Amino acid sequence: MTISFLDWLIIISFLILSLGIGLLYTKQASKSLSDYFLGGRNLPWWIAGTSMVATTFAADTPLAVTELVAKNGISGNWLWWNMLLGGMLTTFFFARYWRRAGVVTELELIELRYTGKPAAFLRGFRAVYLGLFINALVIGWVNIAMVSILQVFFDLSFQTALLYTVFIMVFVVIYSSLSGLMGVAITDVIQFILAMTGCIVLAIIVVNSDKIGGIEGLKQKLPSASLNFFPTITSNSVTNENGLFNSLGIGLGSFLAFIGIQWWASWYPGAEPGGGGYIVQRMLSTKNERHSFISSLFFQIAHYCIRPWPWIMVGLCTLVLYPELGEADKKLGFIMTMKEFLPSGLKGLLLAAFLAAYMSTISTQLNWGASYLVNDLYLRFINKTSDSKKIISVSRSITVFLMLISIVVTWNINSITDVWKFLIECGAGLGLVLILRWYWWRINAWSEITALVVPFFAYFSGKYILHLEFPEGYFFTVGITTIAWIFATYISSPVKKEHLSAFYLKIKPHGFWEPVRKFVSENYGSVSITNQTKYTLVWMTGCWITSVLFAYSILFFTGKLILHEWNGVWQWSVSGIVSGLLLYIFMKKAEEFKKDSFKDFC
Repeated sequence: MTISFLDWLIIISFLILSLGIGLLYTKQASKSLSDYFLGGRNLPWWIAGTSMVATTFAADTPLAVTELVAKNGISGNWLWWNMLLGGMLTTFFFARYWRRAGVVTELELIELRYTGKPAAFLRGFRAVYLGLFINALVIGWVNIAMVSILQVFFDLSFQTALLYTVFIMVFVVIYSSLSGLMGVAITDVIQFILAMTGCIVLAIIVVNSDKIGGIEGLKQKLPSASLNFFPTITSNSVTNENGLFNSLGIGLGSFLAFIGIQWWASWYPGAEPGGGGYIVQRMLSTKNERHSFISSLFFQIAHYCIRPWPWIMVGLCTLVLYPELGEADKKLGFIMTMKEFLPSGLKGLLLAAFLAAYMSTISTQLNWGASYLVNDLYLRFINKTSDSKKIISVSRSITVFLMLISIVVTWNINSITDVWKFLIECGAGLGLVLILRWYWWRINAWSEITALVVPFFAYFSGKYILHLEFPEGYFFTVGITTIAWIFATYISSPVKKEHLSAFYLKIKPHGFWEPVRKFVSENYGSVSITNQTKYTLVWMTGCWITSVLFAYSILFFTGKLILHEWNGVWQWSVSGIVSGLLLYIFMKKAEEFKKDSFKDFC
């Protein structure tokens, strides 16, 4: 397929702009490790928050949502909508802690919180596991999505599309390795605006096409179950004479697994309980604790309330337009609509939008992965005395190395969905440890090591020995892992109170720290901790619950408005107003108590 000169002009202009931003911030990124990986810790909340959203808006995301909707209707999105609970938990309980920690990467926190050889091993292991192995898998599935886009749009072979994808990745490596995080974050803002604009334009054009007939025409052509926001009792599907499903939706068991367990139990890139990965990297890069908190709150609202509906609407349209697509090809419906409905100029805009989504994710993954391998492996275990010039040179070399490894992984990935399932199920049970290490003094390095390793054995045992499928296999993995890490915690020695005291004085955490508080009071001076600490946790819990209700209300209000379901519009608008007011009240209370809940030490 050929595209016009105007399309090419739009695409090339976007690439030149991205390269120009990379060159603009090259000098600043070369100053120090903090400048290269954290933008000098000077990002305002709106840049950090938008960068988080742009990173999670990868080339695969619209395709994945299209596939979820085509298979399970709107309710299929609970696979990722459930993660809002964990995201808001991070916002209200951890965002300030992360910025207060002052670390370069989340893995540096390990030796701030734990001590001894187990902590050193855990930090080094996770640097390789996350920075190299998991990072390569994530980049690999994003590459596969980009390959699919190029294949369908331009009628290319897999090998040719992969070659073009590699060329684009090389371009990303050039500007991201030069500019460091500051350049990556600035380009993220531009890329997000472009990507969202393109997706909104596509949704409007497709929904209002003659083949769909607007919102009312779409609703008439779809089975009513496909428009449910919540799950049906059964997920069994029956095909009617038009090739559509009479029953579309996730099962109740899957919904309960998502909403009741997955958000706190599973480690997943970008949705780690307690924060992690590039989300923490952005929070660490902000100006102060307040900007860290607001950037995280903005991310949750934008991620769950602003982004999804253009993708969902296109996904619903593909059910009508391409009923012949098989299970493995449903995600391609999004690209097919681009190819079929967009005129000259808009084709270039949408291709540039997908390039933007792809590039923002790749640039972040490369920068984030390199930060682990440099800060938590190279500087921690290999060369502790490197000067800034040497460190930046190593960082850029490792960025190129990650790109090469990712290309090999891309070649060997057969299914994006399989990678998703692998990451979710093999991280099942770790999440609770990542949450409690901030709030319970007894958690130690062995707790985290156990919770990191056991899920692999539980997952493969459940799948290949007991033949358990999701969600039963997931429940099994979470249960075994939780029992294992609790057992490991109590049979291993606690972290020495001298080390915990340093962590406690630096972070000032709430929760179950009474033995450490007593030790600090006896050895470092008087501490004034009142019952207001407990009340602060109560108000913060209120903030968390009402913020989740507020975000879901906005999400569902928007969906009902788009679908012209006016009763739902009124119901969710009232829910949004009430939860928003309660959130404001709870935030004021939590801030009021926080001022006096922890006095300075003598």
